[in-house]
Amino acid sequence: MNDSIISYIKIAIKGAAMGAANVIPGVSGGTIALITNIFERLINAIKSFNGKAIQLLLKRDFKALAQHIDLYFLIALFAGIGIAVVSLAKLFEYLFENYPIHIWAYFFGLVLASVYFVGKTVKNWSASSIISAIIGTAIAVSISVLTPASQDDSFLYLVLCGVVAICSMILPGLSGSFVLILLGNYQLVMIDAINNLEIKVLFPVAIGAIAGLIAFSHFLSWLLKKYHNQTIALLTGFIAGSLGILWPWKHEVTKQFGDKIKTVDFDYYTPELNQEFYFAALFIILGIVSITATELLASKKQK
Repeated sequence: MNDSIISYIKIAIKGAAMGAANVIPGVSGGTIALITNIFERLINAIKSFNGKAIQLLLKRDFKALAQHIDLYFLIALFAGIGIAVVSLAKLFEYLFENYPIHIWAYFFGLVLASVYFVGKTVKNWSASSIISAIIGTAIAVSISVLTPASQDDSFLYLVLCGVVAICSMILPGLSGSFVLILLGNYQLVMIDAINNLEIKVLFPVAIGAIAGLIAFSHFLSWLLKKYHNQTIALLTGFIAGSLGILWPWKHEVTKQFGDKIKTVDFDYYTPELNQEFYFAALFIILGIVSITATELLASKKQK
């Protein structure tokens, strides 16, 4: 098996990890993309859907087009995401129903370790980088405690929902579905419109999502080139701010959306020092060890 096939298999595995994250309430696939060092490549691939791509398509220069948009990377990544979403949804549903504290503890450990390893990629922790990290943390924490808005089906607001939801799906530490709940349109968009194929709702959301994805990827790419340390510090803050959502000891506050029940908030509590706590602590350590081992293997291979 040649190196290129192996590399795309690894990308598919990383995509599967992103897909698994999207199944978890309140967790962003962008966090996994950042942890697995494919975040910048993903942003650049999305950004490449531009005028040059259209020109290459019209010329039928498919080889150059595939190279320009990093097509095989995107195919491998989204194949992994799709497989994970389909295959892991039932598994995570079972785990969250039967072992909620333990599974939350494992992901808490994963993300906790990720704050350190992602933060370590900031080459210079200047005053501006520190301020960026604080701002990122504050934004993520603020979003997690906001009260959901009321439903709004106006065209411009649906476009805004598409923009904000897709941008939050890219950003580490922010969940797209959770943001739709905060905007008040989760049931309208994700339940009613999809189940009934309501074009008048899905069309403006799609416009916002496509425009937001392309524009935001350009903006993020520009930030990463111009202000790399500050941008990574900001994203580190987003990840750190999402730790509250992942805190294992909490009761979910849910709301009925049609035939689906969706988490809209959490009621946190202090754990008792019992057997369950020690098992959860073990799973936190396992999460930390998982990320640490992954980072050590990656750094060893680079050397």
